[in-house]
Amino acid sequence: MKNRLITLVDLGLDSSFDASMTFVQGITSNINAGWNSPVIDVNFVRTRDHETAFSALTTPSTVLHVMAHGDHSEEPSFLSTDGQTQVSLTALADWFLDRSWGIASGVVIADGCKTGIGKWQRAIRDCLQDEITYIGTSTVIGWYEATVFCSAFYGALVRNRGLGKSPAEQGWDAADRAIRAYETLTDSRCPYKPVLLTPSRRALRSLAG
Repeated sequence: MKNRLITLVDLGLDSSFDASMTFVQGITSNINAGWNSPVIDVNFVRTRDHETAFSALTTPSTVLHVMAHGDHSEEPSFLSTDGQTQVSLTALADWFLDRSWGIASGVVIADGCKTGIGKWQRAIRDCLQDEITYIGTSTVIGWYEATVFCSAFYGALVRNRGLGKSPAEQGWDAADRAIRAYETLTDSRCPYKPVLLTPSRRALRSLAG
């Protein structure tokens, strides 16, 4: 069976995001430990170049995991700490329209503050090629919330090979288990929330060329 592919994209671009991304890379390395060959493949991209970022965001993957500040003051965007790098979902949708391909991952984790609000969900639908499990956050988060949730999520994702389930369904199951683990461990409400999203009419027109 083909390995799961995790695409990690760091657009936060500071030491805190570097530490969180290193943590996630450590989780995936631990999952692969002890096997004769890896069970998870990982792409890792840290960039300020928009073309490179868009290419990473549209790489077909089991999980697309983006770490950045979540900004929606004007339009939903991934933002670096210094404000010099901004990747808006509107611009990604325009890029999708020009090329007829967009986000092709079964699961998208938008690992930033307030990325689970309706404005973000509506914007991400314009960038989709197929149904996904979208995991955003309902509030402001920091490294603690991110690392607790992600360790549980990736552990749950590989607990079995997901036979008979689509990548989106596998992601939903892993997110549900991670939320319950988070709330048990922290005795507080989990800020990460999964939702099933389908391509918008604009996205479907983009696919049609």
